[in-house]
Amino acid sequence: MPLATTCSARLRRVARRSIVASLVVTAVATLNACSSATSTDATEGGYVSGDGSITVVAPSEREEAPVLEGTDLDGAPLSTAQFEGDVLVVNIWGSWCPPCRKETPDLIAMADEFSGQGVQFVGIAIREGRTASKAFASNFGMNYPSFSDSGGEMLIGFSSSLPAVAVPTTYVIDAQGRVAVRYMDQVDPDTLRELVIDVQEGR
Repeated sequence: MPLATTCSARLRRVARRSIVASLVVTAVATLNACSSATSTDATEGGYVSGDGSITVVAPSEREEAPVLEGTDLDGAPLSTAQFEGDVLVVNIWGSWCPPCRKETPDLIAMADEFSGQGVQFVGIAIREGRTASKAFASNFGMNYPSFSDSGGEMLIGFSSSLPAVAVPTTYVIDAQGRVAVRYMDQVDPDTLRELVIDVQEGR
């Protein structure tokens, strides 16, 4: 084989490997980014798109939510099974995430508002150590428990229903343990309140 042809083939192989590596890095960066969702979910299979970052699932189309088990910010055991029968509002957050810092006071106020009404707020602190998460929760006066999930493994459990691909993401899980809402953005308290009430009332 002529030298020029051999060199050309090698250069093409190197170029292909570079492109693949670049795509992998881009994909990982996208999943790890602290950002709001910008894509619009298609309306199909019972999924109704909201403003491009909110997905509401009709009751007949809902998938089972994962039972989350682990430890809280103090290292004590925590499981969503202990809130069986409640509507769960599960917020994925990190102290490193600016939108999370902005929405936390609203989530705390809503947790107070819905206290005693069969609604339980739970956080999942990801991609950071327990110490940083605990300091954040203490500074804000967080009034609901959070899992410490430094590796983000708990998010895998939502892959069969509505995957979390942005931080912050907030889920509303109905009293039957099914994923009803995925809110991939900094929450607007009025919007989230309406969504929670709808799920409470079986819609």
